[in-house]
Amino acid sequence: MRTVLHTESSHGHGGQEIRTLAEARWLLGHGWGVLIACQPDSPLLTEARSSQIPVEAVRMRSATDVGAIVRLRRIVRERGVSLVHTHSSVDSWLAGMAARSLGRPVVRSRHVSIPIRRRRALVYRLADRIITSGEGVRAIVIAAGVAPERVVSIAAGIDSERFHGGVSGKPVRDEFGLGDAPLVGLVANVRGSKGHSVFLEAARTVVAAVPDIRFLIVGDGVGFDEVRGRVRRMGLDARVTLTGFRRDIPEVMAALDVLVLPSIRSEAIPQVIPQALAVGTPVVASTIGGSPELIRDGENGRLVPPADPHALADAILALLREPERARAMARAGQAMVQSQYTIDVTMARTIAVYRDLLDASRTRELNI
Repeated sequence: MRTVLHTESSHGHGGQEIRTLAEARWLLGHGWGVLIACQPDSPLLTEARSSQIPVEAVRMRSATDVGAIVRLRRIVRERGVSLVHTHSSVDSWLAGMAARSLGRPVVRSRHVSIPIRRRRALVYRLADRIITSGEGVRAIVIAAGVAPERVVSIAAGIDSERFHGGVSGKPVRDEFGLGDAPLVGLVANVRGSKGHSVFLEAARTVVAAVPDIRFLIVGDGVGFDEVRGRVRRMGLDARVTLTGFRRDIPEVMAALDVLVLPSIRSEAIPQVIPQALAVGTPVVASTIGGSPELIRDGENGRLVPPADPHALADAILALLREPERARAMARAGQAMVQSQYTIDVTMARTIAVYRDLLDASRTRELNI
């Protein structure tokens, strides 16, 4: 059995950690061995254990943590790891060096659309292949000096057994006493880059036009208390509910009339957009990062400029006032997700990368 070691030095729990867990589960269900190495006090460790995914706690303090390199080398040898797949900067240095020293192939994921300074691109030389979350991120990696043939764009895949048109949003609506009220939601890690402040400014405008409207802010993060305070200061307490972290995201998506992602910076291919489209929920997103790779304005959703609450409010109101057109756009998005963005489709491309590298590694061993 070929075993993949996923490494993650982040202490967060956002899209890339969720993607790592989903891909690990998929690999385990399709005959691969999988192991995750992550920080001892990270949500990823807790989530992996609760999902019964093999996981090792490895303290990764910095890119020069020799103790972590030694620990990762030992894990690779003792657990029979065939290939190492790294995800953040620190673990890409540590696990990349550990894997290289043992002759194991390395894949590096680049999840975010933040530009890379050329002097910081050295870590990418430790990887045999770089998987980016979208074509825009691929262009950023290539612009930093990485050879194009080493970089492949593969978006996160959607679990079609969880996200599909038959999901009911009624339990979520009942929980919050929403009845048939129009409902608009933002589902994302609560931090500045996701545009929560823009969302709230737009919400104030929408409330004036649709008095019975309700809003959900779903997720947790470093900005949670600040956003909660802003809701209170804006007098939106009766209209905006902050739910915190939720596991029932398919049901949340299905409960919404519109899913909004008003990111203002650093967005790759956001998973919430195909998730919402998969259950048939119309989407409004800003033109940041990879969102325009998913949404064609007016065809399968709406796109608005970033940091423009007036444009965001107008797009939300247009979808609420034209429900048939909104549903038609969502159906077009649903078809796109089913053909291009299910986890079976994206993981077929991912394991093709793995197999190419493993076969090449095996050939080198035979020729030594």
